[in-house]
Amino acid sequence: MIRMAEVYNNGVPAGILTKDSDRYVFRYHDEYFNDPKCAPISLSLPKTQQEYHANKLFPFFYGLLSEGINKQTQCRLLRIDENDHFSLLLATANADTIGSITVKEISK
Repeated sequence: MIRMAEVYNNGVPAGILTKDSDRYVFRYHDEYFNDPKCAPISLSLPKTQQEYHANKLFPFFYGLLSEGINKQTQCRLLRIDENDHFSLLLATANADTIGSITVKEISK
């Protein structure tokens, strides 16, 4: 099952994060890429028109997740497997995050 999320930087749509089985893809929107005022979402994901690919959740997005007891509590309350990092990201990084990045699931 393919799952997709819109990635925002200060409320501006920056790109799409996709998960398909154990494969992750991130791609900047063309409009975001072409706007010189729009900064990359991370130094580890510089602006490019090519897709980024990974076999696990990109470290930048993983860094948006809680750790330790906070992660355990969130997973228990939200009924999410602690190893399902993508679901946890979608459930917890969609509103009030530390920093400018939010991630919202794209419903089919």
